[in-house]
Amino acid sequence: MSAQREGEEADVAAGGRRVGQPRVSAKTEGHNPFPVVLSSPSGAGKTTIAKALLKERQDVGYSISCTTRPPRPGEVEGKDYYFLDRAEFVRRIEEGAFAESAEVHGSLYGTLKAEIERVLGAGRHVLMDIDIQGAALIRQAFPAVVTIFILPPSGEVMLDRLRKRKTESKEAIVRRLESALRELQAIEQYEYVVVNDVLEESVRRVAAIIDAEVVSRERVAGLREQVAALIQRLEDEINTHSS
Repeated sequence: MSAQREGEEADVAAGGRRVGQPRVSAKTEGHNPFPVVLSSPSGAGKTTIAKALLKERQDVGYSISCTTRPPRPGEVEGKDYYFLDRAEFVRRIEEGAFAESAEVHGSLYGTLKAEIERVLGAGRHVLMDIDIQGAALIRQAFPAVVTIFILPPSGEVMLDRLRKRKTESKEAIVRRLESALRELQAIEQYEYVVVNDVLEESVRRVAAIIDAEVVSRERVAGLREQVAALIQRLEDEINTHSS
């Protein structure tokens, strides 16, 4: 992979960018928040990493997604998801309320534009754990997004995690395996890759990516102001000598 260097978290911590020109989003209260997308095959641990980051960092907020699937044991309306029936979900699609929406494993999922703007407006980075379809649409709607793909340490570990999901039928697990294959084939679309071998290390790596992006964007914003001042000074000097 040309855009990703797997396992080189030291470069990330040092503030290195992976690809392209650094992006700058609108600043809020002296901060420069941006969306962060975590994607992974089922069983790779992106949701666990997201929850750990939300617990540890005050500058990160969560965009609550909508879904038509029934709640799992322990899930709370308005905290884990907004649970909608299919008719209501489709109505909101038609209204243009979603930044992204897709059908995954037979259920509809989507991220409300208002949810993303709510978190950004509070001066926090928006953390989203969504699939590859949703990530592509978020890139279009919010070009400042940072995309991170979470990999399990091995295929056997991923399969073992899926087998431990007692709440799903064999058919649902087969659909997840087929989806995992498609997701792995899309890994080149992501700027960063983190292998979730040890949870604490994976959380630290994702946090380092966020910190590196903040530094990069602040540096670019300051550089642009400096260059603009230099250009103005040169233009003034040229006008002085030309008159």
